Amino acid sequence: MTVRIAILGGGIGGLATAAFLRRAGLTGTVYEQAAALTQVGAGLLITPNAARLLRRLGVLDRLRGHALRLDVGWEFRRWQDGTVLSSEDLSTRCAGLYGDDIWTVHRADLLNALLPLVDRVELGRRCVAVDGGRLTFADGHTVEADVVVGADGIHSIVRAALFGDTPAAYSGLCAFRALVPSEVAPDFARRPAQTLWIGPGRHLVHYPIAGGRLVNMVAVAPAGDYTVESWTATATVAELRAEFAGWDPRLTGLIESAATLGRWALLDRPPLPHWSRGTTTLLGDAAHPMFPFYAQGAAQAIEDAAGLARCLAREGDPRAALRAYETARIPRTTRLQQVSRGRAESNHLPDGPAQRERDATFAQHDPLVASGWIYGYDPEAP
Repeated sequence: MTVRIAILGGGIGGLATAAFLRRAGLTGTVYEQAAALTQVGAGLLITPNAARLLRRLGVLDRLRGHALRLDVGWEFRRWQDGTVLSSEDLSTRCAGLYGDDIWTVHRADLLNALLPLVDRVELGRRCVAVDGGRLTFADGHTVEADVVVGADGIHSIVRAALFGDTPAAYSGLCAFRALVPSEVAPDFARRPAQTLWIGPGRHLVHYPIAGGRLVNMVAVAPAGDYTVESWTATATVAELRAEFAGWDPRLTGLIESAATLGRWALLDRPPLPHWSRGTTTLLGDAAHPMFPFYAQGAAQAIEDAAGLARCLAREGDPRAALRAYETARIPRTTRLQQVSRGRAESNHLPDGPAQRERDATFAQHDPLVASGWIYGYDPEAP
């Protein structure tokens, strides 16, 4: 019997789910509310736990020329003078430890690489109701599915149908983002390195993407009264410069090289004890939105996709498959949600005893080995 699998959401999690299902011999249809898959978004890291999975799909081969391999990761620098507090040597050790490297990529390039691996995508399908396996769309179209996967983001209509329409909480933080052409970016920002400048109340991360043609920059700062959560909201260079007044002039020079800035409020949801009800389940940000401080949002959605496809292929009963899926995934994503919240505090410590203790801790451990619980995990392991 053919299992009809409906995937709501055409982002990284939704397309990855359809691709892994296809590899497992199953067919998933992706329903995306946008009328077209556009170049929305910015840069992201593909850490080894996700890179190994994407390599098995052939996605990393498709990203040749668009993905960039990092030589240095998690290079923490002091806000005032750029002193390096800690860094990961990726060029000689990462692949040996974890079977792959850390790559940077533009979100749009990753979506384009996943799309040919998907059986079917229906655009312009905004879901307005989920009732068991019956989906109703804004244009009146309905679909019956044997399995429904909610990969529809932090404002998931599937999550609301399963567990109630509780709004996401504002975290008190907002993020600024910019893509800076490499020809106008400072030399230090063009290195194949992921650098985080941390200081009182805020931090800024940058790394090259698009094969080195752009520098991705994301800054996190207090939100104040700002509550807009949107890919299309904008900010000015002057606003971001004011947030980092008094910081190392090299960093403020990078900020000055930006042109158009995006800005969005960081939202939060507590971990869920369950993701599934009947034959409907959640995936990615719909299940476990997390702050970006461990760079695991996209990676965990990819892990979810691989794990879900594996469970559906192995179990004859979809309900049993979804139970196995959430049992395998929830402890890990819950832990990552929790530690990501904790890093929001530690990254933003004011100068003082706690900050000096944090900086000393940075210097006392091997960060690449310490990341083993994240990078070494494999949802397809026997």
